Amino acid sequence: MYKKQLEEYFAAHQQEMIDDICALMRIPSDRQEPKEGMPFGEGPAKALEKAMEIGQRMGMKVTDYDHYVATFDINDGPRGLDILAHLDIVPVGDDWTVTKPFEPKIVDGKLYGRGSADDKGPAMAGLWAAKAVKDLGIPLSKNCRVILGTDEESGSSDIKHYYAIEEEAPATFSPDADFPVINVEKGSYSSHFVAAWEEDRALPRILSVDGGFRGNVVPDKATAVMEGIALNEVKAICDAYNKECNVQFTAEEKDGTIVVSAAGQAAHAAMPEGGANAVTAMLELLSKMPMAPSAGFEKLCGVSRIFPHGDWAGEAAGVKMSDDISGPLTISFTIFKYDGKSLDGVFDSRCSLCATNENMRDVLIEKFGAYGIELTKKEMRPGHHVPAESPFVQTLLRCYEDYTGKEGRCIAIGGGTYTHNLKNGVAFGCADLEVDNHMHGADEFAVIDQLVMSAKIFAQVIIEMCK
Repeated sequence: MYKKQLEEYFAAHQQEMIDDICALMRIPSDRQEPKEGMPFGEGPAKALEKAMEIGQRMGMKVTDYDHYVATFDINDGPRGLDILAHLDIVPVGDDWTVTKPFEPKIVDGKLYGRGSADDKGPAMAGLWAAKAVKDLGIPLSKNCRVILGTDEESGSSDIKHYYAIEEEAPATFSPDADFPVINVEKGSYSSHFVAAWEEDRALPRILSVDGGFRGNVVPDKATAVMEGIALNEVKAICDAYNKECNVQFTAEEKDGTIVVSAAGQAAHAAMPEGGANAVTAMLELLSKMPMAPSAGFEKLCGVSRIFPHGDWAGEAAGVKMSDDISGPLTISFTIFKYDGKSLDGVFDSRCSLCATNENMRDVLIEKFGAYGIELTKKEMRPGHHVPAESPFVQTLLRCYEDYTGKEGRCIAIGGGTYTHNLKNGVAFGCADLEVDNHMHGADEFAVIDQLVMSAKIFAQVIIEMCK
């Protein structure tokens, strides 16, 4: 054990680590239009360049993989461990209250700002852990490589690019979730669904519906426009439905139409119970409106029947399931657009290990097909499981227990991390399960003590895996 040395090291260097995290947080690095040498746009490229600058200052061997990914090596030995994190972020809204999204601010021991918890804070905890082991001169026979990518939030094409060039390390962890150890990641079946029909102008009718902005985020806003119905009638239905759900509706008259807005609570699609879905609530509200019969309204109501508000277990869709290893399936309706003659939606499901094409995909295809709606994706993504008794997982649990004094255990999640497709990859830190970091939402934060503790744990893991 090198606990005393690591405690002293991070006591002396804590502020430097926080400064590096803040330098990255000031860069808006959500995915943007690609440019030459910037596969995911200017923001992710700038974040990667800043990280490489930090790594070079630390004395790491830094390698740039076409601006998709950068790696940071402690030494030239054979790789014993990879730490895999990301520098891209999800987009921000205008509802932040503690600070602006890209202006890091520390309040009561919490570092607020986009990326503090997901995943710039944890990424720097991993890089500083490697630096600590290097600076302390701890003897290693193997190399630890920190890998920082720039497209985790939008499909992980960065890592596909990297692993087309490099082989996996014998063991990999990603500090992009919770402690203790996440050794099970559910599979997924997430798809667009589409339909088109002849426009019907009979009144009253719905002209448009628009809600959601990202496939893996429970939407907090939705808007609908309708005509041929009185404002007071719409308000009465909104007021009645407000009492049934945790989404707030407002209605106003504008240019001869009625505009209804829904305000809910955003959340990660892997944890839909933490949000209030504005899209499912909007469609349920609209299905209560006295609209003229039409093909479009029938399909809209059909979507609402498949995804009723508050049903993230997939019961109405006919896909509710669970198993002892991975737990229950969740499904989130995340994006919807409707214009009176077509609709386009997206759902995001996190499937139990027991889910198959037959009991998941085929059931949903049939459900949507009954309303003349087509699903565009035809294959599921399988789940991921590293046995709890493996030496790697047991090492992670032991290091966690030694530094926190808490009991280590393995848990399953619905979110997919960078390690989902790696044979011996798990998620390990940095968040505490008991702390809501507002990840993917407004006022995202990381607890500074937790980040520092994570860096110490990661350093001990590097020592154990590479000694």
